[in-house]
Amino acid sequence: MIRIGEQVYAWNDPAVLIAAGVALVVVGFFLLILRALGRSARSTEPLMREMAWLGQRVQGLSEGQERLAGGLHHVSEAQAHSQTAMLKVMEQRLADVQRGMTESLQGTSTRTARSLGELQQRLETIDRAQANIEKLSGNVLSLQDILSNKQTRGAFGEIQLNDIVRKALPSDAYTMQATLQNGKRADCLIHLPKPPGPIVIDSKFPLEAYEALRRAETPLQATEAARMMRTSVRAHIRAIAEKYIVEGETADGALMFLPSEAVYAELHANFPELVREGFEVKVWIVSPTTCMATLNTMRAVLKDARMREQAGAIRSTLRLLHRDVELVVERVQKLDTHFNQARADLDGIGTAAERAGKRAAKLDNFDFEELGPEIVPEAVPLPALSKGKGE
Repeated sequence: MIRIGEQVYAWNDPAVLIAAGVALVVVGFFLLILRALGRSARSTEPLMREMAWLGQRVQGLSEGQERLAGGLHHVSEAQAHSQTAMLKVMEQRLADVQRGMTESLQGTSTRTARSLGELQQRLETIDRAQANIEKLSGNVLSLQDILSNKQTRGAFGEIQLNDIVRKALPSDAYTMQATLQNGKRADCLIHLPKPPGPIVIDSKFPLEAYEALRRAETPLQATEAARMMRTSVRAHIRAIAEKYIVEGETADGALMFLPSEAVYAELHANFPELVREGFEVKVWIVSPTTCMATLNTMRAVLKDARMREQAGAIRSTLRLLHRDVELVVERVQKLDTHFNQARADLDGIGTAAERAGKRAAKLDNFDFEELGPEIVPEAVPLPALSKGKGE
């Protein structure tokens, strides 16, 4: 019998047999392990050495880790210090940037306000200019209305001619709307001396033909407009030659005034035969610019003629001026004589006054011994004042 604690088991009990078998198996297995351990002890010696080396390495790594931890702590502190300094710098820079942005915004605001003020002024200027343009557009329309009518167009040319002549010549050198002996009335008569004699300036404006020439889009229209231009200009040249060149009264030529530089340039550029025809009948075509130049030449001619007319009067005036100069020279000579005589009298008076002064000084000093009768000179008589001629 086997007692285990308070339990009692028989030797042939299956549980006891099983437990005994298990115990035997465990003992055998333990013995086998001991044998295996005995054999493996010799084979584990290199492993143990490796384990010892590994331990050393692990210890070295541990020490290195500790040093690394210290270094990391130092780096962390340095980084924290750097971050603090950087934050201060960044705060300073942000403050500077903010201040700069504030100043810039203030300056920008001021400049913007100034620009807006200038823009307002410019807009006001533009508004005024636009009003002037609108007014000018109305004037242009009025000018077109004026030029569309022959009578008003003729008046426009006469007014422009009058303005040019008035600026170039004196008022007595011309007559506007002068009537000739043949009953024809000229726009302007320039009173030039003979030769060549008075010359007529008449204003003509072939606007319809010129506008037709400008509007021509086809060769046929251009040909028709050119024909119209030749017909109109030839008629004007013929009329001026017949009406305003009067033998014995006017010069043997006349001027046809075109109040448009564009028409004048068109004639000389594309219709030179018309200019030559005018030369042949002594009708010279002028524009506002060339008319001013021609009138300035006439002014020089008038000035020269008047100088010749006044030559006798100028000579008489010069003779009178020469006589006046001679009289002035004679009077200057008389005055010089008077001055010389007065200078001599003044010299004598000065000498007498000097002697009188010396005598008075001796008397003042009671120096009677020096005033003996043997040394007393006679008094110097004062010279009589001389009178000039004719006094």
